[in-house]
Amino acid sequence: MSFWRNIAKRAAGRVDAAECESCPPGLPGEDPAFSTAVTALGAKLARADGRVDGNEYDAFAEVFTPESGSEGAVHRLYDLARQTTHGYESYARRLAKRYRNCPQLLEDVVDGLFHIAGSDGAVTDSELEYLRRVSELFGLSALQFRRVKATHLGLAPDDPYAVLEVAPDASDDAVRAAWRRALSEAHPDRVIGRGLPEEYVEVAHAKAAAINAAYAAVQRERRAGLELEPA
Repeated sequence: MSFWRNIAKRAAGRVDAAECESCPPGLPGEDPAFSTAVTALGAKLARADGRVDGNEYDAFAEVFTPESGSEGAVHRLYDLARQTTHGYESYARRLAKRYRNCPQLLEDVVDGLFHIAGSDGAVTDSELEYLRRVSELFGLSALQFRRVKATHLGLAPDDPYAVLEVAPDASDDAVRAAWRRALSEAHPDRVIGRGLPEEYVEVAHAKAAAINAAYAAVQRERRAGLELEPA
């Protein structure tokens, strides 16, 4: 089943921002503007790390599968677009404008692009910057980008959500519960109660401070309605 049909099947199962009357009718893969834009974005992403090989197109075809009969045209466009990263922002803006009322669809595109970036076993800094910029142009928040990134790469060790061992899109109550649980486990009295030497008390204090700092960072971020810049 192609990427487009996967999206359609998922959207049919729930009512959300991806299912709206103002989006272009039909499946995305049947929209030439959508097909052209995602093909160009996938191809130019392959150039972002300075290396191009067959793995990227294979990965592209896994998630952005062309509709039957259009494979040759898509492959030709891909080969042409991957010669340079120049112009990718224009394609991203065009796609964002056309599907501005379908944010979940745009997030799915970023998700697919992450798959392509990791097809050679690693996502480089240049690829990550490309993906972040496309996400911004799509209108995704930094928190949404962090969530998609974490799905493919995991959270950075110093990310406050990683410290609390909770997902970036967890509810406030879930974050608070994770903070209390982590703080309870790190309490010096519990450390001593587990039979560890007193030297570990200092480590426990440092860990508790890190947990409190992470929780405070999440609270500031959510109160301000802003997100920490993803690592």
